[in-house]
Amino acid sequence: MEQKRDIRALTRDQLKEYFESIGEPAFRATQVFEWLWKKGAKSFEDMTNLSLSLREKMQQEFVINHIRVDEMQRSNDGTIKNAVRLYDGKVVESVLIPTEKRITACVSSQVGCSLDCHFCATGQLKRMRNLNADEIYDQVVAVMNEAENFFDRPLTNIVFMGMGEPLMNYKNVLDAIEKITSPEGLNMAPRRITVSTVGLAKMIKKLADDEVKFNLALSLHSARDVVRDTIMPINLKNPVADLAEALKYWYQKTKKRVTYEYVVWKGVNDQPEDIAALVKFCNHIPCKVNLIEYNPTDDERFVKASEEIYNQYVNELEKAGIVAKIRRSRGKDIDAACGQLANKNELTTVSE
Repeated sequence: MEQKRDIRALTRDQLKEYFESIGEPAFRATQVFEWLWKKGAKSFEDMTNLSLSLREKMQQEFVINHIRVDEMQRSNDGTIKNAVRLYDGKVVESVLIPTEKRITACVSSQVGCSLDCHFCATGQLKRMRNLNADEIYDQVVAVMNEAENFFDRPLTNIVFMGMGEPLMNYKNVLDAIEKITSPEGLNMAPRRITVSTVGLAKMIKKLADDEVKFNLALSLHSARDVVRDTIMPINLKNPVADLAEALKYWYQKTKKRVTYEYVVWKGVNDQPEDIAALVKFCNHIPCKVNLIEYNPTDDERFVKASEEIYNQYVNELEKAGIVAKIRRSRGKDIDAACGQLANKNELTTVSE
């Protein structure tokens, strides 16, 4: 039996060609495109302005590979973590992060991760595959619905800081963002979206060349190769000097400042020379620094540095005119905080 095609993998023009090939008017493409993206139809039966015979024909040829939230956990601080079941039975996690002024969706871009950052729970998982654009989009829609249902507030921001490295799934991530920002999709402003990378210099330059409108964050954690090499193997091929060059190129092209995400660990990057290196790195382009609380994983080598060390970082950065904030983690009690997404609910072992 021939496998059905994923209808959401088709562009509007491809949909138009399909409908014309079966003798239907071209405007059917617009109708279906709206059902798929703006209205979030999960089945062809939902498309009530199409004839029953056309819906049945589409059902025979296509499939809508919609995600399903298998488990939803709620933290004491209001954070919600979703275990998201994909069409092939694999599971990723996404998070709703509520604060007083905003509600943020933290979404995944890959099943697992191949970069092996030693301090990150996701980095210990095997990378199984990239997420499709529609699977990324669906995570956002799920969090958007939860924001309305549980908080009676709209989703305000999206961060690609969940499972996986977004720039290693470049096309699908950009396709998803195009749908998220399109008036025919979720119509969200690009300035409310941030893509975070561990630092793929070549791909940062590609983002700049593609003139993207969203924000960029770099998961930095050290501006010294001698340290970064030992905690983030990707640095061996993308050393700090190459990252600095790529970020200068990014700023030259986009005029958008970058956010540096930075966790401080006891005995790893808590010395005066670590602080000095970060200040020097920050002087390359306009930026801000988020000093993030470490959320323990199973690796005992990593222990959060003292509050005093965090404050020393803030003081030295501010003295140099650099915006720096200590970000308190949310959702730690349900393993939903930064660096903790690892499918501990074991739903990955279930298949349908």
